[in-house]
Amino acid sequence: MRLGGLEAGGTKMVMCVGDENGEIFEQVSIPTRTPAETIPEIIKWFSDKNIDALGIGCFGPIDVSPESPTYGQILETPKLPWVHYDLLKELQKELKVPMKVDTDVNASCLGEMVFGCAKGIDSVLYMTIGTGVGVGICIGGNLVHGMLHPEAGHIFINKHPEDKGNCICPYHDSCFEGLAAGPSIETRWGRKAYDLADNDLVWEIESEYIAQALVNYILTVSPKKIILGGGVMHQERLFPMVRKKVTKMLNGYLNTKELKDMDNYIVPNSLSDNQGILGAIELGRQALEEAR
Repeated sequence: MRLGGLEAGGTKMVMCVGDENGEIFEQVSIPTRTPAETIPEIIKWFSDKNIDALGIGCFGPIDVSPESPTYGQILETPKLPWVHYDLLKELQKELKVPMKVDTDVNASCLGEMVFGCAKGIDSVLYMTIGTGVGVGICIGGNLVHGMLHPEAGHIFINKHPEDKGNCICPYHDSCFEGLAAGPSIETRWGRKAYDLADNDLVWEIESEYIAQALVNYILTVSPKKIILGGGVMHQERLFPMVRKKVTKMLNGYLNTKELKDMDNYIVPNSLSDNQGILGAIELGRQALEEAR
């Protein structure tokens, strides 16, 4: 089985050919430019790879409902050249193989569940904190979709009393992404997160925001494992701080074996930042299976 995977990000497109066991045979990346510049390169690369199917994990918002007439269409994205671009249809028109599309964070969640640290667990939450906040959720073995897909980066949280900055989200006054994503850290402190490793207050505030969000997810989604990725989470000191704050905020309300083992409940991603492309490969496997 030769499966294509496409991780369509806002800054780069990662393409690979692999198999259902997660072995990657070939992998390349190209910059994300306009559709007219980017899509022909993707089609050209895959056209001679003899793939049986293609899975796509894409930046959002994107229509992820297979029953929708606009399935696979990118919606009202800030990446203006891509607004209402029919990504799936354009790729299907040229490559003519079964395809399946989901969000990039759902693909990452799927990658960890099939090939990574969440293997064998049927209810998982994957969150990335970088230039934005994205959340992928799988419950009972199924990726969560509804009228669209989770936009859990925009839940409202309480501002830390020592935070002198402002929420930078253009839509909300006090949302998680606007207070905790990389650009918010840089706006608040005048330096990028990786240059602030020794500033304790930076990570006190950041861990508070992450913990607030995770407590809300725990209480509403009840995942059996939480996986955190993205550039901000490269600051490893965050993990023990977040675990401690989550435990304190829950205040003994829930009594589960997962929450008693917090070190194995809230964990970093485990696939060397390949969770998204491996999740795309799994989407390709599913597309092939559903087409049979």
